[in-house]
Formats: sequence, structure tokens, C-alpha cells
Amino acid sequence: MSAPKSIFAAELIGPAIGDAFRKLNPRELIRNPILFTTAVAALLLTVLLAIGGEPLPVGFQVQLIVWLWLTVLFGTFAEALAEGRGRAQAASLRATKSELEAKKLTGVGETWRKVEAHLLERDDLVLVETGDLIPADGEVVEGVASVNEAAITGESAPVIREAGGDRSAVTAGTRVISDKIIIRVTQDPGKGFLDRMIALVEGAERQKTPNEIALTILLVGLTIIFLIAVGTIPAFATYAGGAIPMAVLAALLITLIPTTIAALLSAIGIAGMDRLVRFNVLAKSGRAVEAAGDVDVLLLDKTGTITIGDRQASAFHPLTGVEERTLAEAALIASLADETPEGRSIVTLGREKFAFDAELDADAEVIPFTAQTRSSGVRQGDTVILKGAVDSILKMDPDAAGAAELKRITDGIARGGMTPLAVVRGGRLLGAVALKDVVKAGVRERFAELRRMGIRTVMITGDNPLTAAAIAAEAGVDDFLAEATPEDKLALIRQEQQGGKLVAMCGDGTNDAPALAQADVGVAMNTGTQAAREAGNMVDLDSDPTKLIEVVGLGKQLLMTRGALTTFSIANDVAKYFAIIPAMFVALYPGLGVLNVMGLSSPTSAILSAVIFNAIIIPFLVPLALKGVTYKPMGAGQLLARNLAIYGLGGLVAPFIGIKVIDLAVAGLHLA
Repeated sequence: MSAPKSIFAAELIGPAIGDAFRKLNPRELIRNPILFTTAVAALLLTVLLAIGGEPLPVGFQVQLIVWLWLTVLFGTFAEALAEGRGRAQAASLRATKSELEAKKLTGVGETWRKVEAHLLERDDLVLVETGDLIPADGEVVEGVASVNEAAITGESAPVIREAGGDRSAVTAGTRVISDKIIIRVTQDPGKGFLDRMIALVEGAERQKTPNEIALTILLVGLTIIFLIAVGTIPAFATYAGGAIPMAVLAALLITLIPTTIAALLSAIGIAGMDRLVRFNVLAKSGRAVEAAGDVDVLLLDKTGTITIGDRQASAFHPLTGVEERTLAEAALIASLADETPEGRSIVTLGREKFAFDAELDADAEVIPFTAQTRSSGVRQGDTVILKGAVDSILKMDPDAAGAAELKRITDGIARGGMTPLAVVRGGRLLGAVALKDVVKAGVRERFAELRRMGIRTVMITGDNPLTAAAIAAEAGVDDFLAEATPEDKLALIRQEQQGGKLVAMCGDGTNDAPALAQADVGVAMNTGTQAAREAGNMVDLDSDPTKLIEVVGLGKQLLMTRGALTTFSIANDVAKYFAIIPAMFVALYPGLGVLNVMGLSSPTSAILSAVIFNAIIIPFLVPLALKGVTYKPMGAGQLLARNLAIYGLGGLVAPFIGIKVIDLAVAGLHLA
């Protein structure tokens, strides 16, 4: 799912402008009380201009009205632009969905009839053959196949989907590229994965988060306070023997209420979820994104998260009477045509240890790995050399000589936290290759980065405590949970939450579902079971558990962006106060002239300049709202000091400079 090259790309700007005007509908605008108040003020001044009810130059009134309406439009444009960034994705997903047809099984055997995918119901059985698009979310109940999930994840590498286990879930819109499978539909009509993605990227189902609601309440409270304060001004002016025009009062109200953050607040939330979608993570709610930004404890599976997952050959373990060199040579030959990382590592280890230069014979027949046999190798003449899962190799001949010894050797390898592969040549067992989980390069530094964020990392593994401790020490995690069962994971999460911590975890299996549901941020792998995907509040479309670290960063970026722009907006109001208050009252109270620290040209120029600045600052901040504030790992105190320095001080200084520049232009062009 590719993102537009620019926030202000032409394909986004046009529709966003149209949507900005459509969002002026009062029923939509009322959802943003501050922009609604601004629109009411603009409408009131428009009516007063039409009936001639203001003792101000018509040109001045027209300019005020135009800039007040532009303030509203810039706010609705920011939200429309944020929503529009998901339109291309939604259109692509809809195109995929419209292509979907299903071979619905009608009875015993493989008798089927073709139906449109949207007519499928939960528990229907569907046949999917080579080249077919999977018509609905479901679970494989029969067969095994390679599936290309590029339409969803953007990754072209196929994945294996098979009945049973943790690799049975399939997603609508992905394509079977080999073999055939029967799937049981697990979605209700119109509620599949594609439907949810379309709704989320368009913002149709985006609900305001608790933080967003709290901030909205704060902004509305400030607006009410300023509304009351401005409403009392005419009485004071009358008492002083003067009068304040309604247009000036409206200008004062709009420049003092927090219009900047109010205009950008919705766009920030939409953009936060949008960034996750573009990062191939589907958040089921904005609440999950915000919770990710406040995570205190991060639970990570060992395999594929902390370790490479692509295991590397580390040692050859021959049976009694078999030389290590003989075992290594057979394992190497069986792996010459194996392009997997494990196969290549066996070849590398054999050549490094024994200087083998063997190549496959020209007439050698490659025996590929299959999900059914769980082994691979070559046939050279009458000799078959295989390597594979121990139980699969032993199942070929359970009574083979050395079977008991091989079982003891491989059990020892497994107890050491490694994975054994059995090797057999010509029906004779030779021994096993130990595949070791390798800790990912740089992962120790990443955990140190999380520690600087104030996040404690816990590795979860089924390994024995000794192996778990060794890997945990090498990886640099803060703690580990060994020999973990589903109940152990759930108990650990509840224990942390009872201590007031927010917990994130990732998982892909049905046995992870309880913990995913309990965690504050549960990231389910897209390759995992339906139960796991339903239990989590995020789904990683790439099935890359290490991405959880980036998810935390994106959550923090969302919170920081909202906090930074709120700080900037409130600081703005302080500066605008010094521009407009002296201009309003200098005629009644000449002493207030000392507050005109910017030396603005005239009262009308000061008022107009403040209103113009109040409007144009919104589109200037749209890129920051959509891209987000750059997050750097540091303590909460440092973050607060940094934000105050950049956005607090910047919010104070920018209006002084901006309003002064606009005032010079207004005076020079004789606009006021």
C-alpha cells in the first residue's frame, strides 16, 4: 500500500477542497465546536454587512468576513486532506473486493457452484484452486497451499497456509498460487477484513479517543470562557463612554479561542491511524494507537522477534560409528538446492569446516520441501539423501538402526534451545544438524532505545530457563518468561496491569488470543489464526513482530504531535492578545498603548492582521499535523522541556513576527 509522494499532491488537493466546502454543513461542523463558533461569527458579520448594521468601513468588514470564513475552510480542509490520503487505498481495496467470486461447495466431495463473494455467509465452505482469489476471510479446513498476500501486505513472497495449527487463517483478496484448499468462511457478510480496512482508511469508523475527547472538552471550556469574557466587553465600553463594534468583538473572540489546534485536532488523529496503515499495521481503533504511545511494558516472543527466526546451522551431531565429515557432506549435498536461509547456512558451515566443494550431479533429482513431507534433499542415481524434521524422517522407517540414539541426540539439541534436523542417506540414519536461533543484529541497541523511552521489555519463550536466560542476556531484554503457557502470559499481563502499567504484546496463535485480548495493545500477526486476529486491537499485515517497536514510536509520535500543536496554539493566543487588545481599547484607555509592543500601524490594521495570521497559520501547520512531530527516545522531562522550547517558544514568537509582517503589508496596500 503505497503512500502519495507529497501531502499536497494534486490528486489529493482537488477532492480535499471539495470536501472542505461540504464539511460546512452545520450537522458536520457542530462536531467541531470551535470551528462551529467561528462559522457562526462569520455568518453573523455577513448578515450585519448585508443590513448595514456596523459603523465600520465596508472594505474592512468584507476582509474580516473573508478571513473568518477562510479560517473555517482551512480547518475543514485539514480534516478532508487527512481523510483523502486513504482514498487511494480504499479504491484499490474496493477494486480487489469487486473481483471476488467464490466456488461455494454444495455438498459432499468437491461439487461447487460459482457465487458472488458478498453472498457468502459464515461457516460456508469454499474451494480455492491455483490462481483463484480467496473470496472471504476464513480458515483452511482441508489442504495446504502457497498464497500470495501482496494485495494486502505489499510483499510478493508467498506464504504457506494449511489446515490446523497457527497458519490456517486466510484473508479475502489474497491469491492461491499453488495447490488447492478448502476454507470455512469466518466473517459475517460485509464485516470482513477488506471491509474493515476500507472503513478505517477512509475514516468512516474512526471514533474519537479518550485523549482527543478530553482535549476537545478543554478547548470547548476555553471557548466558553472567552465567549463570556468577550460578551462582557460592551458593558465596560459603555461604562467608559464608548462602544465596540460587533465585528471587532467577533475578531477578538476568534483570535483568542484555540482555533489552530481545534482545526487540526481531527486531522492529527486521522493521520495517526493513517501512518499505521501505511506502515502495514491496521489499528482497529484510535484508542489502540494512543495506548501504544503510553506503553510501559512490552512483551515479545523470542522466535522471529528477538532472534532472526531464520535459524543458522551451528554444529553436526553424528551417530555412533558415523564420522562428522560424512554427516556434514550428506547434509551439504541435501542442501545444495535448498534456497532457504537454513539450507544455505548448512552449506556454508560444511564448506567452512571441511572445505567441501561438492556440487550436484548433472542427473541429480532435487526433492523439494513440501508441507506434507517436511523434508527435502536429492536423488543421485539410486541413492536418496534427505534432511528434515526428526519425526518426519523417523516416520519413514521407525525401526531404522540408530533411531533411538538419534532421538536422544535431537532431544538434547532441543533442550539446548536449538532446532534439530535429521539426516538420512540411502535409508541409513547419519545424525542431526543443530540449527541455532541467532539474535538479530542491532536488537540490543533497540531494546536500549526502548529503555530510554521508559519501556521495560520482557521476552516470552517456550525454551527452558537456562536457554531463555542466555538469549535474554545476549539480546539485552530487561526480563524473560521461560516455558510460557497461555495461562502464564495472561497472568503476567494482569500482574503488570494491576501495578498500573500499560502492556503491549504480539502473537499469532490461538493460544495467544487470551493475552492479546487482555493487553492494552495487542498486535496480531496477519499470518496467524482468526482467533488471534479477532482478539488483538491491531493487525500487522507483514507479520513482522519486531514492528511492535515502531508501533510504540508511532503512538508516541501521535501523542507528541497533539501535545506540541496544542502548546503552539495556546502560546499563539498569548501573542495575539498583545496585538488585538491594545488596538481595541486604545481609544477608550490611551494608557493601553504601551502594550502595542509590535508597533502596529493602526487599530484596524492590528485587528485585520491578527485575524489573517490566525487563518493562514492553519494550512502552514497541516504538513506537521499529517506527518507528525519527529520522535526521539528520551525521558518525559526532557520531552516536556524540548516541546516547550520548540513549540511553546515558537508559538509565542511566530505571531509577533507574522502579525508584524502582515501589518506592514496591510498598511502598505492600504487595506485597513
